[in-house]
Amino acid sequence: MPRNKKSISNWNNFPKIEAEEYSVNYQADAIKIIQNTDHSIIGRGNGRCYGDASLAKQVISTLKHNCILFFDTQNGIIECEAGILFKNLVDFLVPKGWFLPVTPGTKYITLGGAVASDVHGKNHHKEGSFSKHVLSFSIMIESGEILEVSSETYSDLFSATMGGMGLTGLILSVRFRLKKIESAYITQQQVQAKNLDHVIDLFTEYKNSTYTMAWIDCLAKGKNQGRSIMYAGEHSQIAELPKKKHDQPLSIPSKRKISVPVNLPSFALNRFSVSVFNQFYYTTHPSKRNQIIDYDSFFYPLDSLLEWNKMYGKKGFIQYQFVIPLADNAAGLKKILDKISQKGWGSFLAVLKLFGPQDSIISFPMEGLTLALDFPIKKGLFDFLDELDKIVEAHGGRIYLSKDARMQKETFEATYPNYNRFIQTIEKFNPNKKFNSHLSKRIVY
Repeated sequence: MPRNKKSISNWNNFPKIEAEEYSVNYQADAIKIIQNTDHSIIGRGNGRCYGDASLAKQVISTLKHNCILFFDTQNGIIECEAGILFKNLVDFLVPKGWFLPVTPGTKYITLGGAVASDVHGKNHHKEGSFSKHVLSFSIMIESGEILEVSSETYSDLFSATMGGMGLTGLILSVRFRLKKIESAYITQQQVQAKNLDHVIDLFTEYKNSTYTMAWIDCLAKGKNQGRSIMYAGEHSQIAELPKKKHDQPLSIPSKRKISVPVNLPSFALNRFSVSVFNQFYYTTHPSKRNQIIDYDSFFYPLDSLLEWNKMYGKKGFIQYQFVIPLADNAAGLKKILDKISQKGWGSFLAVLKLFGPQDSIISFPMEGLTLALDFPIKKGLFDFLDELDKIVEAHGGRIYLSKDARMQKETFEATYPNYNRFIQTIEKFNPNKKFNSHLSKRIVY
């Protein structure tokens, strides 16, 4: 049960705080920590969320609590400790013909973090977020008691923990369903979209595809506003693979990874450089059909560039992700793209996805389109994002808590309709607010 004082931040490097970090190997370690501390504390995985959700003066690192506890190879059900990385899971599962039911754009997150953030992927419109595939989990609540939770037992705690940002307790283990696959490859469709209306039409056209997403040019104006590259994919069947891959369909060659060695200067990502990148990316990605690519390239392209967060400089960045419901998505997105192009603060990592219905009481997704944008920390950014918040709220949308570091409490209350139910459940299982974070102090309590 080691304790270490250190400076910590999440993937966006903002904010940075001094914290006392406890490391746990076993459940007994966590119980001792919770029972012996008089201060608030929060569970922490690999720190790959964006914002302040897993930041507090005291944190419990689960990274060493990372074993596979149970695996039903016939039915595709697995139970693991909360600290296991998705990377270790896919490395273990893919050669056995199984894949994660839902995965975000990085595999360097923990299982516990996936539940706390109720992560979504390119398949939300078809298969929901991670919570939809969870059968049960073990959680330690404020009293030190460990509860076995499912949708039938402690149903309120089950729902509030999915997307609850660690405020209901410390997740210890999770049992969930897997997806059967024949190969480690994806059959991908790549379509160049002329503008926002075109890409929205493509999401409708490809709504039956399991995986869809689009890169979008946030600085394009006029008839080109919202020009995009749309991607749709399915897990490849063996029959679709080139003959040379038939012998080892569940194996992919290892790839060399490169790293951003230092923090780039703050002026490196400006209107000109982002515009040049966006023009280059758009013109070099024409429409292509039935490409066979490995799962790593499809799901985790940024993971091949280690420490890419350093591109935004020492001050860090904000990843601003919002969703606007289907009825208003075109109008709302156009207003936000207008604001961004007027300001000239475009993001070269801008991703558009289609969501299905909400999965839990505090889960971020709703039926509509979600856009994620990266903005370097600079003077005036927070005021600018407050303006975007008003547009999102006016169109019935909301902001993703797992990527938030600056939203106002009033915005959270107004845009999450189950806010009161969520607070009531926290007060039931965490009455003294022992599980508390920078995020919860800012917008929850």
